[in-house]
Amino acid sequence: MPAKVKKSRTSRTADYILKLYITGATRRSQTAVTNLRSICSKYLEGRYDLEVVDIYQSPGRTQKDNIVAAPTLVRQLPLPARRLVGDLSKQGQVLLLLGLKPRRQTDE
Repeated sequence: MPAKVKKSRTSRTADYILKLYITGATRRSQTAVTNLRSICSKYLEGRYDLEVVDIYQSPGRTQKDNIVAAPTLVRQLPLPARRLVGDLSKQGQVLLLLGLKPRRQTDE
């Protein structure tokens, strides 16, 4: 069975190159994918390239890319490269990794 690697190319000249390493179809992995896609569509529309790598399907990539836990988000561009481990549910941490500021929400 071929490795499951999903790519989402939203532009040919992506400002952000992201890799998300997951472990199969676990709830935590699916939550990370959903959270990241939501953040990218809100803050990076048309400016990012996202590769989702299932480390069960591509175990050699973990050693090659020095991944020790999953889910792990790796921002390859813009430099410097940065990493965040977890299900990406804390939007502020993801935005910080991406070098973005959250949009202000009005108080209710």
